[in-house]
Amino acid sequence: MMKVLVVDDSRTMRVIIMKTLAQLGIKDVVEAGDGKIALDLFKSAKFDAVLSDWNMPVMTGLEFLKELRQINKTIPFIMITTEAERGNVITAIQAGVTDYVVKPFSQDVLRKKLEQRISSLV
Repeated sequence: MMKVLVVDDSRTMRVIIMKTLAQLGIKDVVEAGDGKIALDLFKSAKFDAVLSDWNMPVMTGLEFLKELRQINKTIPFIMITTEAERGNVITAIQAGVTDYVVKPFSQDVLRKKLEQRISSLV
């Protein structure tokens, strides 16, 4: 059974992502409203993938990604963000992001990215 950590300061966005995951048969989902909470959760439980927003209070998705990569270098980490600027994409790639989804996105786009990156884990 796959376990996914969903991180976004928008409750609505977390619900949309969780619905998409459910359509893929992934029901074991833990949610966090910022990177700090997510990092604490990540340290206390085992996850198979992380889906995180970039712009959040307390700890951004990029800061969270950098901290997480100190702990786990291989877990699939998909950044979901409005930050489509090339420089930001490059920064995220250098920090170890697995893939990138730009908001607003259709559930179909997210589903395809998830299937590409984590379907082998399901």
